[in-house]
Amino acid sequence: MKQPNMQAMLKQAQRMQAEMARAQEELKDERVEASVGGGAVKVVMTGEMTVESVAIDPAAVDPDEVALLEDMIAAAMNEGIRQAQELAARKMQAVTGGMGLPGGLF
Repeated sequence: MKQPNMQAMLKQAQRMQAEMARAQEELKDERVEASVGGGAVKVVMTGEMTVESVAIDPAAVDPDEVALLEDMIAAAMNEGIRQAQELAARKMQAVTGGMGLPGGLF
């Protein structure tokens, strides 16, 4: 039985690690935008899941409907997080070739 070439495997792992680091760096420059309530609340997040901005249409600000506005903000944030996670997963899958690395490592 042929033994795996450990040196070649190590080089491949180092290459993959460098590509993953590059992809993670690129995520800093990526943006996702989520909006809810027909555009009443918009959230822009980086690919690193950092909130960059929140925009609220003044028409959405009704003192009698604060709970609705709060719900829309939470929904927009959650959608932004989902989109940022999806973006990160696509970038990492491109690097790993869909190897399904353990421990949530994409």
